Amino acid sequence: MSMIFFACVVRVRDGLPLSASTDFYHTQDFLEWRRRLKSLALRLAQYPGRGSAEGRDFSIHFSSFGDVACMAICSCQCPATMAFCFLETLWWEFTASYDTTCIGLASRPYAFLEFDNIIQKVKWHFNYVSSSQMESSLKKIQEELKLQPPVVLTLEDTDVANGVMNGHTPMRLEPAPNFRMEPVTALGILSLILNIMCAALNLIRGVHLAEHSLQDPGNWFCWLDQTS
Repeated sequence: MSMIFFACVVRVRDGLPLSASTDFYHTQDFLEWRRRLKSLALRLAQYPGRGSAEGRDFSIHFSSFGDVACMAICSCQCPATMAFCFLETLWWEFTASYDTTCIGLASRPYAFLEFDNIIQKVKWHFNYVSSSQMESSLKKIQEELKLQPPVVLTLEDTDVANGVMNGHTPMRLEPAPNFRMEPVTALGILSLILNIMCAALNLIRGVHLAEHSLQDPGNWFCWLDQTS
């Protein structure tokens, strides 16, 4: 019986998906957990190490070290020890295949999509090989979990917040500055009246100059003679 349904490798600092297993599950509940996983991937920097979020039918497990994290959606019947053993195996396989420079320079999602073949092989191994054949690895992980239990997240911690799915941090709205209108003083009124009077005088002067130019065309012809 398959207990590990989906797995992916992400970059911790920004949640960029680097590789993922081929998805053959399309139920509404599973797609909802895929969205939860994607939302959680964007916040992995807040939860270093190992962590889990459990629901009624599915659970999300993640394990991160450095700037690489492996995440999985598993059946609720999947023991946490097996899930974390799977994730650790996946982490070692990925970091052995790609150096930190390549991982840090990746700029597009699923830049290492070819690693999907390795994910599928490891996933198949943990789904169908008996646990007795992995006893030593499982025992090691079990001891580590006793010494340092994984972070337990609630479903609210994996909820999709507005804007998070697109990689945008929600903006914090600041209140607009409150400007108060002050009453106009007597000096302000006097200044306004003087400005209006000056503007009116300039307008009247301009009209008179225009009328004078039209009534005395000789000045215009004299100017033309001087320029020709």
